[in-house]
Amino acid sequence: MLKLSKLTDYAVVIMAQLAREPQRLYTTKALADELGLPRPTVSKLLKMLIKAELLVSQRGVQGGYQLAKEAHRITVNDLIAAIEGPVAMTECSLEDSQCDLISQCGVANNWQRVTLAVHQLLASVTLTQLAQTQPIKLPWIQIQTQTLHEVG
Repeated sequence: MLKLSKLTDYAVVIMAQLAREPQRLYTTKALADELGLPRPTVSKLLKMLIKAELLVSQRGVQGGYQLAKEAHRITVNDLIAAIEGPVAMTECSLEDSQCDLISQCGVANNWQRVTLAVHQLLASVTLTQLAQTQPIKLPWIQIQTQTLHEVG
């Protein structure tokens, strides 16, 4: 099963909260309390998101965290990469692949195409879209709600 880590999921929840009120400075405590997440986890994720240049922080009594750029300029791909690293379906899909079988496996090119398609999909969905409560509408994908629940 392909699945994002809880840390990535929590990072997206944090970023969506920040996107809903982009002018507000959030403290670690406020985010943890409002989202029901452990403060140490929120603190760790905020540091990772700053390192990925998705957040900025202001020190001091009136300080806090906010998005480093507009939410519509941050993609799902950016969020995943900030916590998990580059998106790749297989080892051979990474730019600096260390796979010893790539020359004889016969599927590397196709896995690279699948990775590219996943990457393009994730890059097409923005934080603005994720932060909305309505389902994301992607014109080229037809998703049945019932199918999602059956798979999950």
